[in-house]
Amino acid sequence: MTLVYVALGANLADPITQLDNACNALSLLTESDVQVSSYYRSRPMGEVVQPDFINAVACFNTSLSAIALLDALQHIENSQDRVRLERWGPRTLDLDIILYGNEQFATPRLTIPHIGMTLRSFVLIPLFELAPELILPNGSPLSGYVTQALQDELSVIETSVA
Repeated sequence: MTLVYVALGANLADPITQLDNACNALSLLTESDVQVSSYYRSRPMGEVVQPDFINAVACFNTSLSAIALLDALQHIENSQDRVRLERWGPRTLDLDIILYGNEQFATPRLTIPHIGMTLRSFVLIPLFELAPELILPNGSPLSGYVTQALQDELSVIETSVA
């Protein structure tokens, strides 16, 4: 079993319900409990005008390989009507593998750790909530990336139900 962290985000079609449904679907990928951070509101990245996002991070143990987990996450996205029209555009659901154990690798389909994780408040803050003592695969403590400015970018909107 491998401990994984998955970022969740949505800004269309009742985002809180989208995240709740995704958390329920994630529970089918593990034989253990899924831990989920609080839900946070964040501003969208990029230049596309769109609603704010609701974000969270989930962690769980899985026996799936990283690519099989990616496939499973994309299946969950598709089952919740995810449509990929534009980069950083609005979406019903976005699920990204942030960490897969302590592994580091890059393939055409998947980079682990997630390439932008240390730059995104909507990933770092919920991840820090779940694992404040986490040491990243590069040997750096997660806490070294969490600043007050990043924390101020987000607001907690709801504790997850998963």
